[in-house]
Amino acid sequence: MAAPEEPLQSQSKPLLRYDRLDYTPLPRSVTLARRRTHRLLTEWGHPRLAPDSALLVSELGGNAVLHGCVRGRLFRVEIGLTERAARIVVSDPKGETLPCPRVAADDEMFGRGLLIVREVADRWGVCALTVGKSVWCELDVVRGTAVPVG
Repeated sequence: MAAPEEPLQSQSKPLLRYDRLDYTPLPRSVTLARRRTHRLLTEWGHPRLAPDSALLVSELGGNAVLHGCVRGRLFRVEIGLTERAARIVVSDPKGETLPCPRVAADDEMFGRGLLIVREVADRWGVCALTVGKSVWCELDVVRGTAVPVG
């Protein structure tokens, strides 16, 4: 997995569209972020990317609410669109441990989110921030074509 680690707004690829919104760390916020993401990708002319983008936001937002939030602090969802990829970044204030995929037991209710992200996204990674962390993923605009990073 290649890991571009610069923030979404400062990447060398010009953004055609960009959206950022901070959310209260509640399960309802994940639903709102998922719906917003689906709507934006559709409005931006990429309805085929909307369902996967919404799923990715749901998984990363759910992880932020469950594992990454600190009382009184929000989590952030950023969505950017370049000519080649839709990029999703979910940031939260808790950066003590960075997430990594794990194999959940059959009887566990949680623990599969990053496995889903790894399978659905074309690229993904984790970036430590000064305060907190960001988990990012990308979907190629033309699915099934690798987009070189850099």
